[in-house]
Amino acid sequence: MARMPPRRTLTLAAIGTGAGLLSGLFGVGGGILIVPLLVLWCGFGERLASGTSLAAIVVIAAVAAAAHGVYGNVHLQEGILIGVPAVAGVLVGTELQQRISTKAISLIFAALLVVVAVDLLVPG
Repeated sequence: MARMPPRRTLTLAAIGTGAGLLSGLFGVGGGILIVPLLVLWCGFGERLASGTSLAAIVVIAAVAAAAHGVYGNVHLQEGILIGVPAVAGVLVGTELQQRISTKAISLIFAALLVVVAVDLLVPG
């Protein structure tokens, strides 16, 4: 296996640290940070960034769920009831992502971020 340059290792570690912080603090999977930073800082394509982010999120989510479980912040049954059907959504979403242009994926993701930001900023 080829040795990774130190700068790239530090960049990936910084992305991971930020994603972990967001996961622990807000309960997000980190992909909202990982995907854009892998694209911008590391030159990944959107599809490669998405897949890499999902692989990282497996580890992030497991540790975050365990840590929140220690504090009593986990309803396991509800989590399973959300997670199991989400598998179908993941399969459909992944298939869809392969059929949509990377430009469209970027625009849809950006629009989602804007909608979420507006929803958080505007009192409802």
